[in-house]
Amino acid sequence: MSTKDLWTRRQLFQHGITAGFALAVAPATAKVITTPSKGLVNDTVSIPCGNESMPGYWAMPEGKGPFPVIVVIQEIFGVHAYIQDICRRLAKEGYVAIAPYLYFRHGDVTKMKDIQQIISEVVSKVPQKQVWEDLDSTMKWLDKNPKADTSRTAITGFCWGGNVVWMYAAHNPKLRAG
Repeated sequence: MSTKDLWTRRQLFQHGITAGFALAVAPATAKVITTPSKGLVNDTVSIPCGNESMPGYWAMPEGKGPFPVIVVIQEIFGVHAYIQDICRRLAKEGYVAIAPYLYFRHGDVTKMKDIQQIISEVVSKVPQKQVWEDLDSTMKWLDKNPKADTSRTAITGFCWGGNVVWMYAAHNPKLRAG
């Protein structure tokens, strides 16, 4: 081996950093997180919306209450297992968490695989005004539940739901956080 084949300390350091970075970003196996229901009341619910009934999912701590409320707005994929798990996580922290199914008039996207189909057949047909009215109905329904303290209500959302959060927060001045 000649001296020109030996690495300098700088080269050794650079190659070491590169190798370490490559190992650090190696693919990781994902695990599905499922928050247990122990200590919670959680179930699907039916929320009156005019002459119709909107499905939803909610979770809350067992106990007397009343508990502050967090409305969880779905992403374009609907109220699926992840959104339900978010509700259970929030309930574990002491909230009534409810995820109304805002697409209920237009189709069940949890059974659709193609994103373009979801957008064209369902999401694009849900008018903003209808979303606000459905969320207003959700708030009225929660007002009737003695375990829900709607004077302390927040809203959160994911993907499509992030826009809904901003728009509904501007629509409903009773919300405390978004």
